[in-house]
Amino acid sequence: MTTPFGKFFLPGPTEVLPEVAKAQEQPMIGHRGAKTEALLARLDEPLKAAFRTKQPVYIAATSATGLMEAAIRNGVRKKVLCLVNGSFSERFAKIAAACGKEVVKAEIPLGQAFEADQVRGLLETSGADAVTLAHSETSTGVLNPIADIAKVVLAKPDVMYLVDAVTSLGGSPVETDAWGLDFVLTGSQKAFALPPGLAFGVASPRMLERAKALPDRGIYLDLIAYDTAIRKRQTPYTPALSLMYALETQLCRIGDAGGIERRWERHNAMRERVERWVAKEAGARLGLSYLPREGRRSWTVSCLKLPEGGKALGGAVAKAMDAKFGYTIGAGYGNLKDATIRIGHMGDHTVAELEALLGALEEVIKSA
Repeated sequence: MTTPFGKFFLPGPTEVLPEVAKAQEQPMIGHRGAKTEALLARLDEPLKAAFRTKQPVYIAATSATGLMEAAIRNGVRKKVLCLVNGSFSERFAKIAAACGKEVVKAEIPLGQAFEADQVRGLLETSGADAVTLAHSETSTGVLNPIADIAKVVLAKPDVMYLVDAVTSLGGSPVETDAWGLDFVLTGSQKAFALPPGLAFGVASPRMLERAKALPDRGIYLDLIAYDTAIRKRQTPYTPALSLMYALETQLCRIGDAGGIERRWERHNAMRERVERWVAKEAGARLGLSYLPREGRRSWTVSCLKLPEGGKALGGAVAKAMDAKFGYTIGAGYGNLKDATIRIGHMGDHTVAELEALLGALEEVIKSA
């Protein structure tokens, strides 16, 4: 049975429109030939517009975790300061340790955001030559102020700023060049609303200079290889052509709908709708609240605390939403599994579709 579009609200993978999925059915072409070069040329400017950059956007046949490892291998000389406030910023720290880097882990409670003054102090004492941070921490719904933090990091000329924008880019402002992000990455299955399997990244000129000086940056994740190839309208290794066809279709849709800024506006409107529901409407009456504080909430995923001492638990609520209404939402992540739920309002969802989900959620929690 085919489920109608508008019922799948996980914080990734995201629901894929039928016309975007169908684009993958196009025939194979030689991935070292003129047709692939033409495809990459068509993707170039729309991807740059989405990342707000003049630098080339790398397209890797990997999950976003692959480009997280690339960020470490190409951007960390010896010691890295990992800013951890959830499971995915923690992943950066685990990758760095696995790559043999010295890790200074700064950890704050789940639901809190890092602030610029806090990072300034950490940088002064850590001796790190790179900093990692998740912009939108998917496990908690926290939106870290990466633009403010960038000013602090950029005051240290020898420190690279490595940003996981997996659930922010495409759904909320990420100004790669204007904010001075040395490496920013995302995955296809989040706000771009594509099938999983592609990762996208942008490296600053100084990130590339750092990479050239690191002899152990590997082969498959060597950003110099990606940079050299994309400037020739190539990929260093076999591209995922079918996914790139879907990417082209989606980027055309984004352009036809008014560009990346309009996409940001729709995601922000969905966040605001959940905020009103929680603060003033049924969510408030039912005892729900946000995990992150106002002003530090992701535009693409809302992490809501369930009433303490009640029977509504994150996993049970998620299962009931599916069983009773056909909706897929996320339970809490990790230690927050029972205490929270996560609504992934990203990709091609609309406020109207979100409104219907909130009505179903009210019924489920009432009957828990």
